[in-house]
Amino acid sequence: MDSLGALHAFVQAVDAGGFTEAGRRLGTSASAISKAVARLEDQLGVRLFHRSTRSITLTQEGATFLERARRILCEFEAAQLEVTQGQAVPQGRLRVSVPSMSMVPMLQLAAFKRRYPDIELELDANDRVVDVIGEGFDAVIRTGEHDDSRLMTRTLGHFRRMIVGSPDYFREAGTPETPADLIRHPALVYRYTSSGRLDQWPLAHDGEPVPFEMNVSLVTNALEAQIGLAELGLGIACVPDISVTEQLKRGTLVSVLDDYLEKRTKVCVMWPSSRHASPKLRAFVDFAPNLLPR
Repeated sequence: MDSLGALHAFVQAVDAGGFTEAGRRLGTSASAISKAVARLEDQLGVRLFHRSTRSITLTQEGATFLERARRILCEFEAAQLEVTQGQAVPQGRLRVSVPSMSMVPMLQLAAFKRRYPDIELELDANDRVVDVIGEGFDAVIRTGEHDDSRLMTRTLGHFRRMIVGSPDYFREAGTPETPADLIRHPALVYRYTSSGRLDQWPLAHDGEPVPFEMNVSLVTNALEAQIGLAELGLGIACVPDISVTEQLKRGTLVSVLDDYLEKRTKVCVMWPSSRHASPKLRAFVDFAPNLLPR
């Protein structure tokens, strides 16, 4: 512990630019900081600072040692926090952003809330890419590939798109056998609120896009409306397969043209990079793989 104290004094002296300011920040004297650094130099057998009456500057050895010293102190602080927070009850407000074409089923979110009743879960459904740190989110659920060095990432799974309709609808209107048949079927289409553009149905064969015409019958910015209206027989919709798991099991929806929907898209949870994750965030990240139906 004495060595850790000397490490702390050394790092503070670097950050403060001198022993006097470092002592003020740590609530001790400049002499105590100087003696702690001197003990550390004796242990290492090198000089860490060039000293003058007015300033201190790092030696080459001191600059090399500084990076390691910071890492050691960070690891020690993280270990302390892990032990002290390990027994803490996850609680407090947790802000999470999810896609507005939400693929996080309510049953799974309900299971999370039942497990952690002291967490106040605030969900923001939006199809734009939010600024996680700038907008104060604890975590986000995102689809596709994202590269942000400020964020940690855990892959939750993958999904593919599926064209679905009710069995009654297909009995009356017929089942499309090829993409060209889609023009004869009313399409229930999603509109992205952030851009205003209509969702493009990603039909492809052997990796190459397949051209087709779509008969747009209804436009909505709610995935739940697409699914519900398709169940009621108003037409067909192209939705993530993980959002209609229960409907497919119950038989209220069936899929068509599966051979033309090949692409698989990644789903991940992302959160700000930090040495420490609060109990509420750690609970959500650990639970997140359960959010996608299997």
